[in-house]
Amino acid sequence: MATQTAPVFAIQRAKDRAFFDFGWLQTHHSFSFADYYDPENLNWGALRVFNDDVVQPGKGFGTHPHRDMEIVTYVLRGELEHRDSMGHHGVVAPGGVQYMSAGTGVQHSEFNHSQSRDVHFVQMWVLPRSYGEAPAYGQHTFAEDERRNRWLTIASGQSGIEAPVSLRQDATVRVARLEDAALEYALDPSRYGFLFVAEGTVTANGETLGAGDAVRIHGVRDLAVRGSGELVLWDVPPTGVRLEDA
Repeated sequence: MATQTAPVFAIQRAKDRAFFDFGWLQTHHSFSFADYYDPENLNWGALRVFNDDVVQPGKGFGTHPHRDMEIVTYVLRGELEHRDSMGHHGVVAPGGVQYMSAGTGVQHSEFNHSQSRDVHFVQMWVLPRSYGEAPAYGQHTFAEDERRNRWLTIASGQSGIEAPVSLRQDATVRVARLEDAALEYALDPSRYGFLFVAEGTVTANGETLGAGDAVRIHGVRDLAVRGSGELVLWDVPPTGVRLEDA
């Protein structure tokens, strides 16, 4: 008889994330990343990185490489400027998404486009379903009304789910801007959910969450969220690849 695991609805409070202040960058890591390593906190299913970053005016990440990773960046405040070795250049405004399939390898830089205001964004990495694909880049702009009091699917690689951004993984990310409203989401209990509160205060299945808080979900079928805030929700499969290869 197959062993059934207990349902998981685990809250990670904002203060419990790894935090680094480099002057030009204030960054919180939900999972192991760069100088922060915890063998018990490498990922949640195929979601490998979730960084909450604020970059000071005119500053940013110089040119650096990535490979074999699906990278999605969602801008919350300010404007993020991108350049890469494929010749792409763009600026992403609040509510916009930037995506990069690193594939066989790409070099890129990310800077705050403004010389007077900071930029706040979340950068998220998903393990790909396979290695060795050609790299790709794109960005998409969304109107605030598209996510007001409803889930907006911004990127997906799941069969049967339409999204403006295509991921090379059986994963989906949705965003919502709640204004004293309620939303529900039906999860497949065999998959992994990750709910992040970027701004505001909400309750999720009766638990109060504030800005920077997150919930890791597995074996739970229904998610009910109520309140006011900016939300990010991932629905991902198990890893599918070895983490040591990522």
